[in-house]
Amino acid sequence: MSTAPNSNRLRVLVVDDEKNIRQTLSVFLEKVDCDVEVAASGEAALAALARKPMDLAFLDLRLGSERGQDVIPRLLALAPELLIVVFTAYATVETAVETLKRGAWDYLPKPYTPEQIRQIVSRARERRALAQRVSELESQLASAAPELDLTSQSPAMRQVFDLIGRAAKSSVQVLFRGETGTGKTALARVLHAESARRDHPFAVVNCPTLSEELLASELFGHARGAFTGAVKDQPGRVDAAHGGTLFLDEIGEIPSALQAKLLRFIQDKQFERIGENETRTADVRIVAATNRDIEADIKAGHFREDLFYRLNVVEIRIPPLRERPEDILPLARRFVAFFAASIGHRGVELSKEAEAMMMAYRWPGNVRELRNAVERAVILWPAEVIGPEAFPDRLASTFPVRPFVGGDFPVEEIEREHILRVTGRTETLEQAAEILKIDTSTLWRKRKRYE
Repeated sequence: MSTAPNSNRLRVLVVDDEKNIRQTLSVFLEKVDCDVEVAASGEAALAALARKPMDLAFLDLRLGSERGQDVIPRLLALAPELLIVVFTAYATVETAVETLKRGAWDYLPKPYTPEQIRQIVSRARERRALAQRVSELESQLASAAPELDLTSQSPAMRQVFDLIGRAAKSSVQVLFRGETGTGKTALARVLHAESARRDHPFAVVNCPTLSEELLASELFGHARGAFTGAVKDQPGRVDAAHGGTLFLDEIGEIPSALQAKLLRFIQDKQFERIGENETRTADVRIVAATNRDIEADIKAGHFREDLFYRLNVVEIRIPPLRERPEDILPLARRFVAFFAASIGHRGVELSKEAEAMMMAYRWPGNVRELRNAVERAVILWPAEVIGPEAFPDRLASTFPVRPFVGGDFPVEEIEREHILRVTGRTETLEQAAEILKIDTSTLWRKRKRYE
């Protein structure tokens, strides 16, 4: 919802056909730092909302001959994020349920108290502040991590975002679990950005890419001379992330010898740099991710059970892309816009055939594979409408690709495709024949030949 910069004042609309209620409620709302507009009818309320955006509306259920229930969807059509509080002197369970179904945010029976109004205003401010933070986060992610869409249509992903929001309120360890490419690192960044540690560092250590010695140094740092090549004291990521979040990607790959040191740090916040006896402390939240079956690794003796339980205070499972097909096309379109803008192109879009191909493919590499495929297509495809031919063969094999000029197709197939497209966009056979520069009888024979 739109708000003035750095303003804590709410814009409130009071809709009631009784003048004394409008006046009384307005006076109180102004005392609690609200800018108030009043309306005596549904039409007046719609007019007021059209003139000026509002954050909150108090709506009476009886507006002369009008029903407040019928006004709710009309207000929301103009301002989808408007918080509507319904009040009435004729409160029943049925009317409460109906108003909430119509889109009301809350329901308040008359007579209400000043404290009830104060609490509603306070909650509305919190809701607006949350919406602002989410909007800012979405803007940041749109440039840093376009693979994340916080408005996902997938119930499974909405549950993931809900868990992240709740986990962000504390500093407990979180373990993201999911297949490679599902976006675990990006989601860890969301968790950090939503937490109280957001103004402090977010550090990443990719566990499988380093040897045991280098991983220990990357985590905890080293003293000069600790090993060959250690020419000076070097702090580790634990030091660098003080006050913030340390993300350990693919924690299941961490060597056994390091697992004990990590467990000690999680429990006591204490550590030593390699080659140094001084015990140091750091206030760091540990967030980890894995695509492995950690429970099987524990049984096989490859992973410490006590470390697993320390890391897995809150477990968040990320569904693979094939289990949330409703997100495939929104993500693909978002990638197209992102990568097209990055190379200065505008108006680039996916063809219907390309979108159908994407929906037919199972995406074993998940969101990362989708991102890479779209980036390649946007960069290499010369036209503004991206067809299936722009994508790797593994995608095209799941969906019949139409012949195109310059592709590995017989001339007959190219001709058939061209005739099909021309006749598909013209109203008569004569018009198509004129475009194709052939006789109508010839076109008729070719249509019959090509079925």
